[in-house]
Amino acid sequence: MSNETTLREVADRQAITDQIYRYCRAMDRIDHELGYSIWHEDGVADYGADTFQGTGRGFIDWVCESHRPLLAHSHQVTNIIIDLDGDKAGSEAYVTATLRMERGGKQMQMSVWSRYIDQWSKRGGRWAIDKRVTVMDFDEVREVTPMKQHTVASRDHSDPSYVALPTR
Repeated sequence: MSNETTLREVADRQAITDQIYRYCRAMDRIDHELGYSIWHEDGVADYGADTFQGTGRGFIDWVCESHRPLLAHSHQVTNIIIDLDGDKAGSEAYVTATLRMERGGKQMQMSVWSRYIDQWSKRGGRWAIDKRVTVMDFDEVREVTPMKQHTVASRDHSDPSYVALPTR
């Protein structure tokens, strides 16, 4: 394998990994535009018949609106495996989504452990998702007692992260 090929593969893997991370940022900041940029226009999202099946863009709209009433949420991604095949790729990434909400005067925390199984293509020099199947491995809901009220983070463009990362 040539140095040029190796560098291209490393760059492609990093571009896909960055997209997966940006997806989590889009969810946690309720950033529709950033979320749209993860998918190709004709991309498909399958989060299960009980959750969402449709277009990637439709999923972003649905999840951003369903996250709005929540108190807080955080998506963490690990164990990213990418298989490249030219301008096509497949990946699996483990995700833990933790969401806080109020129910019946109590703070509840829902945690979901899942895997994103993605099919990617590079079009016009940009890697984006063609199809995502999300496999939910297990979940839980439990009552929590917060240690304190956190006031710096926000779930929009006023979050401090947009100072360091203003364009995406």
